[in-house]
Amino acid sequence: MGAFVQALTLGAGYNAALVTLGAAALGFAAGSGGSFLVLRGRALVSDAMAHATLPGVALAFMAMVALGGDGRWLPGLLAGSALSALTGLWVVGWIVRRTRLPEDAAIGAVLGSFFGLGVVLLTVIQTMGRGRAAGLESFLLGSTAGMLRQDALIIAMGGALVVAAVWVLRRPMTLVAFDPGFAAATGWNVPRIDMAVMMIVTAVAVIGLKIVGLVLTVALLVIPAVTARFWTDRSGRLVWIAGGLGALSGYVGAALSASAPDLPTGPIIVLVAAGLFTGSLLAAPARGVLAAAARHQRYQAQVHRRQGLLALARGDAIAERYTWRLMVRDGFARADGVATDAGRAAAARLLRDEQRRAVAREMFRADPPADDGLMPVERLFTPDQLRAIDARLGPKAAV
Repeated sequence: MGAFVQALTLGAGYNAALVTLGAAALGFAAGSGGSFLVLRGRALVSDAMAHATLPGVALAFMAMVALGGDGRWLPGLLAGSALSALTGLWVVGWIVRRTRLPEDAAIGAVLGSFFGLGVVLLTVIQTMGRGRAAGLESFLLGSTAGMLRQDALIIAMGGALVVAAVWVLRRPMTLVAFDPGFAAATGWNVPRIDMAVMMIVTAVAVIGLKIVGLVLTVALLVIPAVTARFWTDRSGRLVWIAGGLGALSGYVGAALSASAPDLPTGPIIVLVAAGLFTGSLLAAPARGVLAAAARHQRYQAQVHRRQGLLALARGDAIAERYTWRLMVRDGFARADGVATDAGRAAAARLLRDEQRRAVAREMFRADPPADDGLMPVERLFTPDQLRAIDARLGPKAAV
């Protein structure tokens, strides 16, 4: 535990601090950029683009070795992976435009083909015996061992550029995500905005290769955005909440990995993000499972309370034990089965409200209000409408 706290406070060493800050920057960029992909309903595209980076990594390594350079120079590898990812994106678009295949089928074809090509190229590289090929396969799942200051700066600068692009383009990307037809009608170039989103995702996939690898990049793009959806209904807030959750996942995951060196950084970051998703799924105040269960419990109690009060008003016996327990708990009845004064008063009010509802259904037959029988009549009708209802109801109603 002490090692984990030390890593969280950036006291676990220079390299661990670099990895932790770089992972936080990557997480913020991935969460905010991936939000628009999730809102647009194209989360699978990120999977294809991430897998399409592998041939670019291998080809860039081979090209740099052939030119006499260092095959593992990170900027060159990232440039190759970016070109490969954009090529994969273009192939997906070409298949969708020129054939009758749906987008998901095109994504599956490109994902498998590019990833298979990348694995073959990595195998070829292992037989070359040049350019320090050992460890190149770490781009599959990420590897932060031996990360240099310049590597962390590249990741941080790339993440900052992604966040800046999200800030500048947030309005048109939000409009296209929710209603591309309206966006086109108001003058926005929808294909270009979609391409901008894809470029942002490509940038995240490329800069994330070093930390989480191409296989897990899609998780960091999607999970924070999906998690943020539990906490807000507003797209503007969702983008930055997703960014914060992504940054938290990267920071805590990298700190956990630093405190236990045998644990891989990329998978730990994704597991932390998955933990935040699970916690939000359960405990989010508006959309969480526990909140939904509590709402259902309250609704059930309202229904049983209403049935119990109507039974008291009509002098009927309450057969349901749960209903009777509610009557006793709320002070409407005593344990010996006798209604209290508060119970009789509440039952009389409810019976009068039922009579008001019956009259209202006759009066407003053409345009009846939406009524589930649980909402007070004072919230269903205006004061003038209630006076008209009471006038028609007359003094014969139960009070």
